[in-house]
Amino acid sequence: MKPRYGIAEWYGHPFLSVAPRERRELARTALKETGANPVPPCPFQRSIQRCGKPGGVCALQHYEAGADGRIAAPRGTPVAVCPNRFEQDRMLISWLAEIVGFPADGLSAAREVPFMKSPTTEKPAGLIDIVVARDAAGALRWYGLEIQAVYFSGKGMASMFRALRDDFHGMPPFPDSVRRPDWRSSSAKRLMPQLQIKGPTLRRWASKVAVAVDRPFFDSLGGVSPSPTQDLDAGDVIWMVPELVREADGSIRLHRYHWEVLTLEDSDRKLLAADTISRADFEKTLRAKLVPVTI
Repeated sequence: MKPRYGIAEWYGHPFLSVAPRERRELARTALKETGANPVPPCPFQRSIQRCGKPGGVCALQHYEAGADGRIAAPRGTPVAVCPNRFEQDRMLISWLAEIVGFPADGLSAAREVPFMKSPTTEKPAGLIDIVVARDAAGALRWYGLEIQAVYFSGKGMASMFRALRDDFHGMPPFPDSVRRPDWRSSSAKRLMPQLQIKGPTLRRWASKVAVAVDRPFFDSLGGVSPSPTQDLDAGDVIWMVPELVREADGSIRLHRYHWEVLTLEDSDRKLLAADTISRADFEKTLRAKLVPVTI
């Protein structure tokens, strides 16, 4: 059987380290069954907040299949599917502060800062995820930070949760259906409009927007630029790329991987990157999908 994506982290727990009994309890919680344990707090956020991700899946992992229908081994790097996964240890805030030259003393941050307003109601119509700032002697300097996890496409997770609820084996069952990260929807359809709206205004305000995506997401966009620059004056968008690393003890932690600066225009090209297929391949697929229409 071909490798499939399955759960890498579940309610903050490394999936392969969760005991069968605890997996069954987490599955009942995810399925919202009567009498199930309450949703646990998110371990990556400083404030004590219950996990707000339906089903509690923090990250996905590509897995090899075993002959017994169980997971054989993880493959590649975990993929974050919840934006709160990036909150671990406030690493992104401290990293951005270091990049822009803010000392730790006097550093502050604000979340979900209104950026736009409705022309009819005057109510906030857009937010910046995080603003990292330093207000020294009345001179306020700040940078916006947008965090983008990846969406996944394919069958929902409910059937997998049911399988885990009824499973007693030490190793979890192999993912029951094909699910995969939807890089295209997460980049061109979601992240790109955010940069197009916020980037030009922040540029006029003599600031910049930083965007955080994990390493698999960044790799799907072409990865590190051929000649990357870390000169803040060379562009408008600070690309920050952390990665989820599986440690020797089985835990998964967020680490710094790479950062670079791109112009808005180069960021758009990166987000739109896609190879056009040949006309022959397109029409071959088209013929297979065509159905008669009666009018």
